[in-house]
Amino acid sequence: MATASDIGIDLGTASILVYIKGKGVVLKEPTVVAFDRDTNKIRAIGEEARLMIGRTPGNLVAVRPLRQGVISDYTVTEKMMKYFIQKAIGKHSFRKPRISVCVPSGATEVEKRAVEDAAYQAGARQVSIIEEPIAAAIGAGIDIVKPCGNMIVDIGGGTSDIAVISLGGAVVSTSVKIAGDDFDEAIVRYMRKKHNMLIGERTAEDIKVKIGTCFEGSPDVTLDVRGRNLITGLPKTKTITAEEMEEALRETTYQIVDAVHSVLEKTPPELAADVAERGIVLTGGGALLRGLDKLLETKTGITTITADDPMTCVAVGTGQYVEFIAEGTHTLN
Repeated sequence: MATASDIGIDLGTASILVYIKGKGVVLKEPTVVAFDRDTNKIRAIGEEARLMIGRTPGNLVAVRPLRQGVISDYTVTEKMMKYFIQKAIGKHSFRKPRISVCVPSGATEVEKRAVEDAAYQAGARQVSIIEEPIAAAIGAGIDIVKPCGNMIVDIGGGTSDIAVISLGGAVVSTSVKIAGDDFDEAIVRYMRKKHNMLIGERTAEDIKVKIGTCFEGSPDVTLDVRGRNLITGLPKTKTITAEEMEEALRETTYQIVDAVHSVLEKTPPELAADVAERGIVLTGGGALLRGLDKLLETKTGITTITADDPMTCVAVGTGQYVEFIAEGTHTLN
């Protein structure tokens, strides 16, 4: 039986979402920590720290403790999780919560153990580790217990998880380290190469959100971008079009299409027939990139839909996983 102290955490490369049973997603903040090099103390966590990226003096550094869905700085991750859990449930909670945390489908046992340990250190009474595509499918409202194939493509900040799910588990899955952050990097590279202009990762993300697209023939919208001219070294403003963004993001988005292709190739024929009939479901923040559903549909010939609230699917599914285990065992026996 799930209690009010059940928490689901989508510990992502770009942002962390906390889901509490009965309340829904109560917290969504960037996975960024700013700490002082001189004192080795954490100065800011979350949105406050994100605003400092690329704008800090020498002694202050804004870091992302997770890289490509995996913990790269264990101590900082632990402190960050503790901070967010307390922020979500309040410091004076009497019972330690049961926590489900999701990890990319390609995570190793060592990486899973690191996440588990961090959750226990952050004050969990019990920890469940769930693979991202399963969480995304539950959160997108797919009944994953039935014996029919569902394909989920979860594009986060650091990894894209692609899986065909049946009977409560992933039959074929892959995790590629190409996702939202790579879209940003592709935009930074394009601006440098095409316009001799240097922009920061926050500006790149802003461009991606406002005019980013990956499908040709999208409406022609423009955006004024500010950065530094690499030749003169002076600040410069340039007007960029959505068409240019399609060109900038083409190589990266096609790598995701190739990964979807390779999963479909390995899918057993019965399940492949189910996927062709039911379509592909897109989740994760990267699913919000304009035209990604159309691109996948064009390249695979399979209907592709974006989940209702793709950003929160994984967090909601992770939170509901505790109930799913209780019901799932009962359904499958």
